[in-house]
Formats: sequence, structure tokens, C-alpha cells
Amino acid sequence: MENLWRAATGQEPNPEDYSGIEFWSNPERSGWLTKQGDYIKTWRRRWFVLKQGKLFWFKDPSAAASSSSVPRGVISVSTCLTVKGAEDLLHKASAFELSTPQSTMFFIADNDKDKEDWINSIGRAIVLGSRSHATSEVIDYHQSQSQSAAT
Repeated sequence: MENLWRAATGQEPNPEDYSGIEFWSNPERSGWLTKQGDYIKTWRRRWFVLKQGKLFWFKDPSAAASSSSVPRGVISVSTCLTVKGAEDLLHKASAFELSTPQSTMFFIADNDKDKEDWINSIGRAIVLGSRSHATSEVIDYHQSQSQSAAT
């Protein structure tokens, strides 16, 4: 049923979102999280992998084990604004949220230590992504200044 819903709503991950990323090899973090569905608000346990500024999820670890694997979803961490605890909001232990300009996703870790580890890892990836984005803007600014001076 979930596959039909994702196909009907166009929510299948775009291959461009994960091509070239070897998510099955040496991820920055991987493990089980329970994720609330985007449209049907049920909770499903999924295997998550954080690598190269992307958060991928799969049905289970074996589904993430090879280059032919296709994630069930991908979030570019560079689009994320915040990652923080959400126990008070959801009234569930070890809950946290990840917010983008378009939506807020909710997750439940197996315990508080895992929750804090995920928040720290995702937070670090957000900072690294914003730094690389800011660096590219600085480079573009300097290049445009050089080009303006040359003309």
C-alpha cells in the first residue's frame, strides 16, 4: 500500500538525489529510527543512513547493502533548518524533529542516547552543508568581482 501511495503522489526518490553516493559503505551514521509518514501519519521503523549531507531511509539494513539499492526516501540535509528534540510536542520518549522550509519530519530513536547521537550527527551535517554553501557563495562573489574588474 505504501509503495502505491508513493508512486501515486510522485514521492519516489529522484535518482539524482542519491547517485554517486555510496551510502552502503562507511556512512557517517546508520541505524534504526521510527519515522512518521508524510501523508499517512503512521509510524514505521526504518533503517537510516547519513552520508555526504544526505539522510537516506530503507525498509531494513539489507535494503541498503549494495550499489543497486534504492532508498525509500532522501533528505538533503543542506535544506534543513533545525534538528531538535520533540518529546514534549509528540509526548513520546526519544522523539526528535527535522525541519526544512517545506515540512517538519518526526522520528523516534530507540533510546535517548541514540536520539542525541542522531541530533548531533544531523546537526553537524547541517553546519558542514551551510559552510560549504557559504564558501561557494564567497568564491562566486570573488570571481564576479574579478570578472567585473577585468571588463
